[in-house]
Amino acid sequence: MGMFWKLNKLVPENNMLQNKANPTINKSTGLPRKRFYRARAHSNPLSDSHFPVPISPSHVDYSLHYPQLLPLANRTDTFNKIEFADIGCGFGGLLISLATLFPETLMIGMELRDKVTEYVKERILGLRVASPGQYQNASVVRTNSMKYIPNYFEKGQLSKMFFLFPDPHFKEKNHRRRVISPHLLDEYAYVLQVGGIIYTITDVEELGAWMKSCLQSHPMFEPLSEMELEADPVVKLLSSATEEGQKVARNGGQTFQAVFRRITPSS
Repeated sequence: MGMFWKLNKLVPENNMLQNKANPTINKSTGLPRKRFYRARAHSNPLSDSHFPVPISPSHVDYSLHYPQLLPLANRTDTFNKIEFADIGCGFGGLLISLATLFPETLMIGMELRDKVTEYVKERILGLRVASPGQYQNASVVRTNSMKYIPNYFEKGQLSKMFFLFPDPHFKEKNHRRRVISPHLLDEYAYVLQVGGIIYTITDVEELGAWMKSCLQSHPMFEPLSEMELEADPVVKLLSSATEEGQKVARNGGQTFQAVFRRITPSS
């Protein structure tokens, strides 16, 4: 297990001194240059990617992801656990925004593409150095969330899950690859606490209708009211915090949101 987290952890901040000679890092900001981390826009979540996975949530060593918040290794029993999960976090825009909006909440981005994951790691490390005391509550891991959500989170652990601009998988034969589906919602309901919220957004109308329909049909989710949506500061970030959302806004595109709460089904 030590090897797993050595490969996936955020390296200690004093290692950032090595980045002064690293061409992938902007010397003036200490942040990674995105052009060195470009990857294919989409990945097949059903393929067999080769990366290690914790065998259970108890094997997730928080001290390697949040070293300043967890000075004693393997003492997660006395500290808060991860509450927010950004599924398919991309280049980490939402994660970075949430880290300052909820500074006391631990959160993690989950991304399948290796280069993109590495970019987010370097971005968080750079921000930690540039803004001491901030961004210590954010981290990222390369994994396949469609397969391994139960390996990372306990029952009722999460209070928020985010699915922003997921791959639409247009062809009907590929709908099983969609990250929002009836059977996957069973897993999300398991790791979400009662009252926890799933946030989804897309610029593909057909996918937006699909995600909303899946959530509406599931007995353990109900939509937030318009008043609740207006009062939730996170909703405003869905279309503005990510690279995809900003691109849609620049092009004058339309987005489709579905925000639902985890409930206890009536008997």
